[in-house]
Amino acid sequence: MEVRLTPDQEAFVRQAIESGRLHRAEDAVEEALRLWEERERTRAEILAAVDLAEASITRGEGRVIATKQYARKLASEVNRRGRARLGTRRAPRR
Repeated sequence: MEVRLTPDQEAFVRQAIESGRLHRAEDAVEEALRLWEERERTRAEILAAVDLAEASITRGEGRVIATKQYARKLASEVNRRGRARLGTRRAPRR
């Protein structure tokens, strides 16, 4: 397979090699594909989660968010569960 890069992309790769970030130009393509695969897996996971959420709402399992206070409490709960799931303990942004 042959890959053609724009002059800017070639310069970017060349700079990465000169700085020691990459050893060869092929490493840039491998890294790009790895990141693309990761992004596509994440995208598929998000779409699957959206499908599950839509099905849940269709079954009447959704929540009515009537106040800003309830929305903040729910967001905090979701953030806490997400951090626990990811195994990180970062302080929530305010």
